[in-house]
Amino acid sequence: MNYLAHGWRFTADPYFLAGTSAPDWLSVIDRKVRMRRRNVEPHATPTDQTKARFARGVLQHLADDDWFHTTQAFSDLSWQFTLAIRDQLPADDGLRPSFLGHILVELMLDAALDREDPQRLDDYYLALAHLDPYQLQTMVSELATRPTDRLLLLLPRFLTERFLYDYRDDDKLFRRLEQVMRRVKLPPLPEGLKRLLPDMREAVWLRRHELLTPTSTTL
Repeated sequence: MNYLAHGWRFTADPYFLAGTSAPDWLSVIDRKVRMRRRNVEPHATPTDQTKARFARGVLQHLADDDWFHTTQAFSDLSWQFTLAIRDQLPADDGLRPSFLGHILVELMLDAALDREDPQRLDDYYLALAHLDPYQLQTMVSELATRPTDRLLLLLPRFLTERFLYDYRDDDKLFRRLEQVMRRVKLPPLPEGLKRLLPDMREAVWLRRHELLTPTSTTL
């Protein structure tokens, strides 16, 4: 799952919502820092209400990823996308087609949720704007496998760029994919790949309910 799929149900609680986003934020700022269930669970208690809500959001993210990646719809679509992408890339391209097939299902699911109800993205960003970045960074450092000081820089940029809106448009989505390729140090994408995006978008739209079943994991 990506940001909106993880968090759209929890916009009434900004710190729980932040918890559903935190593992993905860490993958952007420092891939060596992780949120592990064993580290997070001790904090999901009422002793500190804000930290507990944040910790439960992280656990929600981890639980949702567990079932999401085992759904038949995710398996079918990611494999379908991988095969289509492989035709556009050199035969010796390694893991890039499967990596792209995986993340495109997740990005297109966010786009489908936005298409279904455009208010969801507005609510998502509005809720995150209520966070205290210093408090958030402190909690992330306490719950993660090791401390990080980079969240203070990421959160304002995340709120300013609002890149989840870019998933509505194939050209903008393609540019975001190119940024991901650079971040993970994979070769750039051929322009021909862009032609695949409309069909991928529709394929995820048609199976969005399957991808979102179960729609939540109760914690």
